[in-house]
Amino acid sequence: MTISTMPVYAIPPNDEDRLKKLYQYDILDTPAEYVFDKIAILASQIFDTPNAFITFVDKDRVFFKSNISTLESSEVLRHHSFCSVAILQPHTTILNDIHTDPRFVGTPLLMMERGTRFYAGALLITVDGYILGTLNVTDIIPREVTAKQINMLETLASIIMDELDNRLRTRKNVRVHTDLMNITVHDLKSPLSAIKLYGQLINKKSTEDAVRKMSNKITYSADNILDSLNDLLNLSQIEDGFITVIRKRMDICELLQKVKDGLEVLAHQKQQVITIHKECAIFIELDGGRIQDVFENLLSNAIKYTYPGGEIDLYVTEENGYVLVEFRDQGQGLNEADMGKLFTRYAKLSAVPTGKERSNGLGLSIVKTLVELHQGKVWAESAGKGKGSSFFVSLPIP
Repeated sequence: MTISTMPVYAIPPNDEDRLKKLYQYDILDTPAEYVFDKIAILASQIFDTPNAFITFVDKDRVFFKSNISTLESSEVLRHHSFCSVAILQPHTTILNDIHTDPRFVGTPLLMMERGTRFYAGALLITVDGYILGTLNVTDIIPREVTAKQINMLETLASIIMDELDNRLRTRKNVRVHTDLMNITVHDLKSPLSAIKLYGQLINKKSTEDAVRKMSNKITYSADNILDSLNDLLNLSQIEDGFITVIRKRMDICELLQKVKDGLEVLAHQKQQVITIHKECAIFIELDGGRIQDVFENLLSNAIKYTYPGGEIDLYVTEENGYVLVEFRDQGQGLNEADMGKLFTRYAKLSAVPTGKERSNGLGLSIVKTLVELHQGKVWAESAGKGKGSSFFVSLPIP
């Protein structure tokens, strides 16, 4: 236990390295979690104080991971927080009556924290000695503390760090797993793409029905494996929380045309016609790769579940600051039970592929996640079985 002896507004000499270590934990600006709130509540009960916080000291602010108080903010300025003083110390900081401490007279620390007079903060320290923040309790009245209370506060702080370190180790292990999966998927996609291309070339060059049928099977098989690999990779990234959105200004109609061009050979094999209906060029900030995955999934589903000789219409409109893309097919439609299971993982719907294609039940759940990462919405409408269906993607236009 120590009473703060360093200047109130000092910055640790290793602050740049300390911040790098803090950012590795990916804890800043994350929502409140019950596991951390329980620890903060326990700390407040040990000291019988109305307030308890789990804080992390950023460059210019202090972020509250847990906030057990009437304070509505999730952060305060760094030089307005007692935690910025506590991280200057090598041990737990105890301020029994801040109003009698001459170092704090006339400083924002007395005025900005609602008359705080008592502060006890145990340090959140990494195994290599970097101080990230504190587990602290505060009160508006002076308090005396016991050695047992301080030991308990320090134990709780160490539990917090154990939880953070476990999460960090898990993320690193998962990142290695995801990287290996990425490498494997990319290594497999190249020969599969070549197999698909050879199948298409054989189909074009050959005049024998048996050869053409065999080449079609090769193409379909390659497509199914490629789709499964892409879905597996996306699912892994989603579950591990490593999927990112890198936005770039793009014409969404051009992106949709690119998707149509890539899948038109599949539609042609089923004598289906794909038509894009668009009002004009619509530019939007989006992750082209992610939204291309969304469009490819929805269009390939329309091809998969529409009968041979059917029509698929893609409509692009702008409504109230959103771009709306509709994938309308003349397929088997959706019943009431289907509507309740859409966009859930491994959902089995009543419709069956009309060309003996396969489905792994992951596509629509991945579509939902990717669209929501863009603050958009996705939904489906159908008049019933045998009456076709429409899938809609709505994305905000900045």
